[in-house]
Amino acid sequence: MGIVALQRTFKRLNIADHSRDSAGMTYVYPVVSRRAGGVSVGINLNPNNACNWRCIYCQVPELKRGAAPVIDVARLEKELRVFLHEIQYGSFMQTQVPLEARRINDIALSGNGEPTSAREFEQVIEVIGKVKYEYDLPEELKLVLITNGSLIDRPGVQAGLRRMAELNGEVWFKLDSVTREGRQRINNTRMSLKRMGENLRLAAVLCPTWLQTCVFQMDGKPPVKEETDAYLGFIEDLLREGVALKGALLYGLARPSTQPEASRLTKASQAWMETFGKKIQDLGLAVKLNP
Repeated sequence: MGIVALQRTFKRLNIADHSRDSAGMTYVYPVVSRRAGGVSVGINLNPNNACNWRCIYCQVPELKRGAAPVIDVARLEKELRVFLHEIQYGSFMQTQVPLEARRINDIALSGNGEPTSAREFEQVIEVIGKVKYEYDLPEELKLVLITNGSLIDRPGVQAGLRRMAELNGEVWFKLDSVTREGRQRINNTRMSLKRMGENLRLAAVLCPTWLQTCVFQMDGKPPVKEETDAYLGFIEDLLREGVALKGALLYGLARPSTQPEASRLTKASQAWMETFGKKIQDLGLAVKLNP
């Protein structure tokens, strides 16, 4: 795909639209990210809309259970080069991005499913590193992995995280609930807290790691005290052990869910989120809040 063809496929971006086809590519898509505060260059390793979890707030249409398909790494590299060239030398920023967000903040592996389910994950990180080095990108440009953390015990994922750490990388590790009932209700996973904790500790050793927690109301009610107390207790235990977490990213619902539970979900109030965030901060962990 050439630059001219790419320009014809662009649509103007806003924080409520994280469409994976906004640039007409298979793997690369730009979004204006609330949490990033600028343009995030997304890498979608799950164009088949498959994930090993089913989070009830997920906005991916036609989400299905499964893993990433075989990744055409050469095509991904070409798409990334074309898009970064357009950002640096074309009119993308001026014509497609709101004035206040005209900065490239990160390259983020997120997409339509769990990115670490791609068997080529380590190769993908190497390609991103190569392309990032060859382009005149800001030194502080981050490489972010947004993950549910369930597959971090795989050797290839661990190798990718080690390489990410060399590329100013960060892991955003999903932690919506630490109770078995909460994880089944919110994430539709039977992953145990023991395994989640082990994977989180491993992630924090391999690459700078943030917790990312989606906060919302279900049936008009925010998370119950038993849930929040368990969450705070889990974090307190991790910090007592010396697990080197960077902080917690608390975010609310920005885009409508496409899951069957969508009608039951509403935004939590900013006041509730600020109170919860303060309790996390009081434990000694930094908090970034995006209601």
